[in-house]
Order: sequence, then C-alpha cells, then structure tokens
Amino acid sequence: MMKLFFLILFCAIFLTVSSDSDNMQDTCPTAQGEQSIFFINGYPCKNPTEINAQDFKSTKLTVAGDTDNYLQSNVTMLTASEFPGLNTLGLSVSRTDLERDGSVPLHSHPRSSELLFVVSGVVFAGFVDTNDKIFQTVLRKGDVFVFPKGLLHFCLSGGFERATALSFYNSQSPGVVNIGGVFGVDQERIVNITRSLVTDHDEL
Repeated sequence: MMKLFFLILFCAIFLTVSSDSDNMQDTCPTAQGEQSIFFINGYPCKNPTEINAQDFKSTKLTVAGDTDNYLQSNVTMLTASEFPGLNTLGLSVSRTDLERDGSVPLHSHPRSSELLFVVSGVVFAGFVDTNDKIFQTVLRKGDVFVFPKGLLHFCLSGGFERATALSFYNSQSPGVVNIGGVFGVDQERIVNITRSLVTDHDEL
C-alpha cells in the first residue's frame, strides 16, 4: 500500500513539473517575495482575499527598452515572476525593440513556442529546424511569425527605422538558451553568424 502511495505521488509530481500545468482555480497571482518549500513549477499563490485588479495589469511594456548596447536591441520579458497575474496560466509576453542595425541573435526557448507580432518597422525573422533547414521571412507592421518550441531563432531590424515587436509564449517561464553563453562564443561572432543566415539566402 505504501509503495502504491509513493508511486502515485511520484507520478503526480512528474506530471506537475514536466510542463506548465492547467490552473486548478480561477486565479493565482504570484505571492511575490514568498518562498515555497516545494521545488515545482509555478509560484506560491497570493492570499485570495488580497487579490485585486492590479495583479492582472502591467505597464512594463509601454516604454521602449534601452537599446544603447552592442546588439542595439532590447528584450523586455514579462513572466509570472514579474507579472503576478500570469501565474498558473501558462502564458508570458515580451517586447523587443530594435534600432536600425539591431539584432536578437540565435537563441531558443526550451519550454515554449513563441508568436512574434510586429508592431512597427520591418523585421527579418527566422528559425532553424532539426534538419538544419532555415525558415526566414520579412515581417512588417501587423505581420505574425511563429518560432516552434525549442528551436534556434533570431530577428534583425530590416528597415531604416526602429522596429518594435511583441512576443507571446505558451509558458509562464519560457526560459532562454543563448548559444554564445553555452559555448563561450563572443556576441560579435554570434551576431555575424545570425546575419549570415539572412545574407546567404535570397528568399528575403
């Protein structure tokens, strides 16, 4: 009987940590600053009597990010840790700002697909599948592009003005793997590799 109990407990924990689980109540805003004694996905819930509309609102994407850096880009990510209302909903969002020569070099999100929506400007976007095939295109205001879960992808400014895009993820914590960080390759080389993906293909 005890073995059966531990087997059920193990399966329940495995299913919980293997992916973003469905919410079991209407809302569960993150109780920021509180620590959980269990190392599972998600964050401790705020006391239901203290939940209010502000838990489900964020203004952090209303202001352009600081692009005064080598990449001339900025990605502002809102996950459940920064946006309490996202907790248990399996969602997160980010804003990407690209200067004229800005880039977001090759990277992946191990726990989520990404839906990129161009708000303004022109963006080159693409991803590499597991057969090393490159899928890339030009995106303009109002266009949408999908980066499948776990695949390397990138975006570059493709016009003569600043570009802004919003991304939506089907995980409250998509995670980011930067190949430069993994292999100790400097940013300049990663940017050059990313740009070569565009210049080596004439579909654009």
